[in-house]
Amino acid sequence: MTAPGGGSTSAERAVEQTLGSLRTMDASELDANAAPSAPLTLEDLYRQHRMRLVRLSVLLVDDVATAEDVVQEAFTGLHRHWSGLRDSAAAVGYLRTAVVNGSRSVLRRRKTAREYTPPHNTTARSAESLAMLTTEHQAVVAALAQLPPRQREVLVLRYYGEMSEAEIAELTGISRGTVKSTASRALDALQKIMAH
Repeated sequence: MTAPGGGSTSAERAVEQTLGSLRTMDASELDANAAPSAPLTLEDLYRQHRMRLVRLSVLLVDDVATAEDVVQEAFTGLHRHWSGLRDSAAAVGYLRTAVVNGSRSVLRRRKTAREYTPPHNTTARSAESLAMLTTEHQAVVAALAQLPPRQREVLVLRYYGEMSEAEIAELTGISRGTVKSTASRALDALQKIMAH
């Protein structure tokens, strides 16, 4: 996703830097929590991936308590299907898909109930990693919260989840072209939000 003429937009660079910073924090946390090479247990997966999944959900639903509930539900679902799991890599994929789908369900319920007012106060975010971001990065995260859910989802999966357009299309159930156009519109909207 580049701007006309081949260069990336300032919004794209800002999103990439911000979500990349979070991803780097997650990678170092994962390395610190890595277990010996024995087969992974559900407890190992929880210890190693819980915070990354919570941050993913926070970026999508913009509420820490709700994000923690979504992740807990994902792990509960994994526990129910544990005996049919083929390997730990499949477990991580299952968890990520469950968290994205759970976050989408939360957003649908909010929209249907018409009770949701998006919080625009960055101090409402209590995830440790968000507190460690620079002011500029916090502004990007706050701007992401103002995007429509699908646009926010595509940007988060692309820049935080490091997923390709094809992977995002498969996970979200939309076409690859829609992923590309949604990301482009989201970056344009983000640029406008950040300019004010």
